[in-house]
Amino acid sequence: MSSTGKFPAVLLALYAIFFTILAFNPIDRPTWFAENATVWIIVGTPIVLWVRGIRFSNLAYALMAILIFLHTLGGHYTFAKVPFDWFTDFFGFERNHYDRIAHFTVGFYAFAVAEWLYVKRLVVNRFLLFTYPIFVIAAVAMGYEVIEWIYAASAGPLAGAAYLGSQGDIWDAQKDMALDTLGAILATILFFIVRKPKKDLSLQ
Repeated sequence: MSSTGKFPAVLLALYAIFFTILAFNPIDRPTWFAENATVWIIVGTPIVLWVRGIRFSNLAYALMAILIFLHTLGGHYTFAKVPFDWFTDFFGFERNHYDRIAHFTVGFYAFAVAEWLYVKRLVVNRFLLFTYPIFVIAAVAMGYEVIEWIYAASAGPLAGAAYLGSQGDIWDAQKDMALDTLGAILATILFFIVRKPKKDLSLQ
């Protein structure tokens, strides 16, 4: 189930190239730095876990990489200004929903959480295996929104608005957390489809 290392290395190399290209001439440099600081943490965590011997499947790494690439692009343009008009026009939206798509992919990390619980046999039944990864993502989503609020409050109106990307939506934080959680539900369902854990995990 765990990766051999080649696929994660390819993903990391592609991210390094992508990041380098988008590091030039971002729309707003302070916002770029703030957004990419988050990405660096997200990228660094699996690397640290790898060094400590905690490995995931190629599918888990692929799912985790989606957010990294989307977030890096969002940092370059600021999320509200990412060229996403085709999506906005197709569905008739009034705002740029690129940030919503990125938040949905945050939930994809639930697949790796479920995989770790499953391999290490840290839960005893499928109910916990299904719900715990979702709760983890929901808690992380809430914590991230608090961090965003603190940064926005301290950075000033213009920088704060660019970082949040709320585009005037007073329920932006709640919708972001909902999409994080929905993505986690989808990822956990995918895990159950792919891994097919038994009803009694103690028999694994």
